[in-house]
Amino acid sequence: MEKILISKDENIKSEIIIENDLRLNLEYYFENKNYFLITNETIAKLYPEIIYKFNKSRVIIIKDGEKYKNIKTFEYILNELLKAKIERKDAIVALGGGVVGDMAGYCASGILRGVELIQVPTTLLAMCDSSIGGKTGFNTKYGKNLIGSFYFAKKILIDPQFLNTLDEKQYLCGLGEIIKYALIEKSCLNKNNFDLLNYLNINQKDDVKKSLDFIIHACASLKATVVSIDGFEKDLRKILNFGHTFAHAYETISKYKKFSHGLAVAYGIKCASLLAYQKELISKEYFNNIDFLLEKFDLINPKIEKKFKKYKKDEIISLMYQDKKVENSKINLLLPTAPAQVALFDNIAQPSLEASLP
Repeated sequence: MEKILISKDENIKSEIIIENDLRLNLEYYFENKNYFLITNETIAKLYPEIIYKFNKSRVIIIKDGEKYKNIKTFEYILNELLKAKIERKDAIVALGGGVVGDMAGYCASGILRGVELIQVPTTLLAMCDSSIGGKTGFNTKYGKNLIGSFYFAKKILIDPQFLNTLDEKQYLCGLGEIIKYALIEKSCLNKNNFDLLNYLNINQKDDVKKSLDFIIHACASLKATVVSIDGFEKDLRKILNFGHTFAHAYETISKYKKFSHGLAVAYGIKCASLLAYQKELISKEYFNNIDFLLEKFDLINPKIEKKFKKYKKDEIISLMYQDKKVENSKINLLLPTAPAQVALFDNIAQPSLEASLP
């Protein structure tokens, strides 16, 4: 068992527990209270033995997919919780990937002005990133995650064995965020030297897939360090958005149907890296290295790029200006400045943005 703590003050306290097969005894990590389970249709079918451990009246199952991360699902969950007579001393367990985690987390923050939350991520992306750090919310037609709150789970229970049922699309989705961490590691101020960038450079896709325990621990540790320093994204935590401003624009314009989040992040990294190279922030060698990684792990290829290029540049840029990270009508972008390092740049001229869209 590995434990990683996120702790800054009384408002930010989370315990991350990473252990193979903990899913078999989830109740061991629960206290003596009523737990409401929120999951999706796919997970409910894959893991009925977990569902059966909860009182049937306290199990809420939503549809699977990013397009269901919306206000209708939010309202449905809240109504189900109220119908089941949830009380303030009760808790919500989010069993699933990023959509379930974000939706359940936001409901936990709002219902009865806040009940305890436990995250049990089942996807690679959720284990490495989205279940950690307290970001919750849902999408709108105007942009991704524009409605939400910071609400920190008391516990984040990670069982890598859930990944045995992960399909290739979800695996690639997680890889997008993993590569992000490799490219920002030195900016995360973590005392450990995981050297994810070198690890991904020297290992092949199948080898990385066999060592996901290490990957999950590294990414979780990096994010925990950043969140412990800056829980509410006032400064350091902004580095975790590397590639995301571009990504969210593409997800929004495609109505959350065409691209997985990880794939959109990978393309966002490509755009940000191209912009950094054009601004002479990084060398040609490092720019090529980033491109090589994205292609090596099947996140970027001509067929995928064609899907992104079908959208007009001015429409993408317009959506980027609606991103929640815009300040004083200026787009703030994280750009690579050196291997495994990024920095924040604001007020990037529109011609530069257009040139960064391949």
